[in-house]
Amino acid sequence: MHHLFTPNHVQLLNACYPPSSALLAAGPDYAPNSHELSRLTYYASNNRGKLTKLGAELEKRLKTESRKACNGNLRMRASLLITLSIFRSLASECKRDIALLSPSLVSSVETTLTALPSDLGIVARAASVFSAWTTYTDGHLIGADSTLTSNYLSTLHTFASLSRNDAPDHETRNRTRLVGLSALTAALNSEALYNDFVQFRAQVSVILNPILLVLLRSDISTLNEQAVEVKDRGPISPYLAEFRQRPTYERRAASIHIHIDGDKGPSSSEVSEAALRALFSLLNHANGPQLGFIMQSTCDNLDELKGWSKTDHCCWLAQRTADWAQYQYRYVVATWLVERLLENQHSAAVTPMHRALTAMITTVLNSPTRMINLSSSDILSNLTTILIRRTALEPEDPLIPLLERCIASLGTHVYYSDQIQDLAGELVGRLVTVEIQGVLTQGKPGYYRARSAAIRAILAGLSGLIETANKTDANFQHHMQRTPSRPSSPLADRSSRDLPHDNRTARRTRVPPDIWQDTLSLICDREVAVRMDYTNALICYLTHEIPKYGDCPDPDGTKRTRKLAEGPFVQAANASALLHPGDVINKHLNSLHAYYYMLLTCSVLGLTSGSSPNTSSHTPVQEENLDSIVHDQRTSISLSQATGRPSFSLSQGPRDRKISLIYKYVKRAPSALSTSPAATFNDIQDALRVLRTVQEQIPTRGLLTGVPMLLALHRAIKISDENPGLLRWIFAIDELLARAWLAIGTVWGVQEVVTRAEQALATMKVSFIVPQTSLSEDTFLTLQDFSWNQGVPWTPVDKEVIFAALVSNETVLDAFGVDREMLSQRLSTSWTPEAALNDFERLAGFEATVRGDGVSPLLRISPALMHMNNMSLQSLARSTRGLGVTDLREALEGRSSMSNPALARPPSISTLDHTSSLVSGENGHRLTQTRSRSRPKKRVTPSAAGEVRDVLSKLGIGKQNGNLLKASFSALQKSDQR
Repeated sequence: MHHLFTPNHVQLLNACYPPSSALLAAGPDYAPNSHELSRLTYYASNNRGKLTKLGAELEKRLKTESRKACNGNLRMRASLLITLSIFRSLASECKRDIALLSPSLVSSVETTLTALPSDLGIVARAASVFSAWTTYTDGHLIGADSTLTSNYLSTLHTFASLSRNDAPDHETRNRTRLVGLSALTAALNSEALYNDFVQFRAQVSVILNPILLVLLRSDISTLNEQAVEVKDRGPISPYLAEFRQRPTYERRAASIHIHIDGDKGPSSSEVSEAALRALFSLLNHANGPQLGFIMQSTCDNLDELKGWSKTDHCCWLAQRTADWAQYQYRYVVATWLVERLLENQHSAAVTPMHRALTAMITTVLNSPTRMINLSSSDILSNLTTILIRRTALEPEDPLIPLLERCIASLGTHVYYSDQIQDLAGELVGRLVTVEIQGVLTQGKPGYYRARSAAIRAILAGLSGLIETANKTDANFQHHMQRTPSRPSSPLADRSSRDLPHDNRTARRTRVPPDIWQDTLSLICDREVAVRMDYTNALICYLTHEIPKYGDCPDPDGTKRTRKLAEGPFVQAANASALLHPGDVINKHLNSLHAYYYMLLTCSVLGLTSGSSPNTSSHTPVQEENLDSIVHDQRTSISLSQATGRPSFSLSQGPRDRKISLIYKYVKRAPSALSTSPAATFNDIQDALRVLRTVQEQIPTRGLLTGVPMLLALHRAIKISDENPGLLRWIFAIDELLARAWLAIGTVWGVQEVVTRAEQALATMKVSFIVPQTSLSEDTFLTLQDFSWNQGVPWTPVDKEVIFAALVSNETVLDAFGVDREMLSQRLSTSWTPEAALNDFERLAGFEATVRGDGVSPLLRISPALMHMNNMSLQSLARSTRGLGVTDLREALEGRSSMSNPALARPPSISTLDHTSSLVSGENGHRLTQTRSRSRPKKRVTPSAAGEVRDVLSKLGIGKQNGNLLKASFSALQKSDQR
């Protein structure tokens, strides 16, 4: 009935409702009159100013209807459903002006859900209205309008509580959860979530809570199956996937309704799938900062839901989050998990949160999901900080092994070639700091236990990092072999066949010896557990990681003569790398053998600043000379020797202190056994394992650096072999030497060495090296009944015979490219641990003996390999640079003997002045001056004509007279012309 003073919009609104007597009969749809509704929406779309009035009128009616329907009035319930339908129609048809209707609409939905939260039909209709609004709003009012923002967040809370419904009836519970999750999904796909950065965090914390609850109560196998389908299919509605790209007038709001009565209700798997789709939509649209808020809200909700105890679900969630996040923001997942763990590092007890976080970090880093922009160095630094902190709190903390796995998982993805090298360098830097300073104040109870636990944990992480990187490279190589790329040309095909089979060098650089050398002092550490763990780590490094340029054994572990097909220049290059005094691998192995010599002979272990009573015979180090010692030894007993590479994460304090302690400790190494060494039975076993690994994995350098140490060890026990108290040690070390010689003879195929070593071992009835179940540590330490004449047939290895057989072997001589006399002189040079640590190759005069005149091995190729008379090569051997006009001018002026050593070299000048251009280090391309050469100030008379003629002849000017250098170039020119 129309009244004269009733506004037009109210009249149109009243016409949409059926008569009061027919309200109950409007079910089950409870829809407004379609014709009148069309007139209303047409009027509202063409009169924007009336939208606010229409919203206010509908809100007033809805509040009255909700209050009466809550008291059981069925007619008001039917009218409420119709009012909500009108709201939805206005929102859909007036989508461009939705902001004018937003305050009333959001307030009406909030009022309805607050009044009737248990009426599933009304809740579904309100959720449908809410879905329409979230589809078309631009979100600008969220945060700007405080009343609307409050009503909106209250609505989200209500839908979240509906998603957590725990009704006893299975069907009702699943239907209610589906309605709530549908409304939350609509909010996740709305601009209202992403427009205001501050409100994003508040909304996400509300929305994620029911989603995580559903996922934590679902089976992992079901979630895995549904995750694949969700990622492949995406959202059910295509409009949900592209709502942010589509303009407002093209969007379509999803309709939310309950199941028809009589139909079979939804299952729990459908609820979990709806939760997965909501999570996928959220992660698929979030940027970097938003993903950080998502991770923070996830952890906060796991605290609230007590979900940390479900480690498998937490790991699955972390992996799915990293997999579904946008490609350029995935690194946030691992970074935020580490930050969360860092915040809780001071907790004395290990909680389920600690275990779950470490497992999540390991899962994310070990997953095949690529994470660009991941700061592996920062993650490693934080994990190492937590690790050291946990060892300080409790050396036997159960979280330490989990942190070791986290560190090792960083080797899964290599994003730049030096990544593993940098990470290893940082770990070694932390290791040196802990080795010298510990993790607690010295003198505090538990100092050595905490220090030992920290060192062993960092070692485990370092070894795990390298092993993981190697496994990843092996898998990558296997994948590349299974899916070979088609070459673009025959030349590319030939080049691909010529590439080495090991593709690790193309993906990453290996950890160089000068970085690992910082850890070698742990061979002589005072803690037995540290020495044992370091032995395993060192063997792993020598076997799989240390570069073996030009020094690789055959697959069966036997060193053989290289094939001539490799080419003389390839052999010469390999020889240069093997014999070069500045080679970092040689220096590394020299230091390794020096530490093992000290382990087997010193009566005190550990780099301690205090002196031992057993070392009183050695010269003490004066404190006033300590600064000069550190300065002098920094280039010799340095932790990173002669590579030009800066040290990693090492402050000058621990570094200088360690250098000085090493210098003090090496002074304690005796030249002959006078007291029982501090080594144990296990130490001698481990020493043999390492020495054998060196000979098998790095045979040429191992022979070069190991034989002098073995000879020095022979001399040390021979001098002390008349001391009955040391008999058990001499016996054990003799067995070690015999087995070391046996390994050398087997690797190089020297039968005489193998036979002599086996004969010596056959006379030893009791073995202290090979582990025996019947021989314990106590038995070894208390063994005193052995003597020279008490029925113990014992024939030590004859080192003279073995040495002669080794240096006479053709395989050995061919590998080094020298004759027997030179090799014998080199290997029999007096060896001491101090000389080995101070670049033994240089101190032993190896450059002047094996390398002869000091020229590059590339220019000293054996005549048997070079079947040609290359005079140009000989000329290069006499000079390291070419001749030019300057040389001619100096010859005319009489300065050739001073300026050009290629023309006239004074006999007093050492050949060491002319080093190879292959020398590494700072001074690799610079001549070393041995005496001053002052240029005369006044002009001298020109030299003889013969000297000028010699320069002209070498420059190819004038008569040739059989000049082979000029003739060779002429022949080349003629051949080119032909």
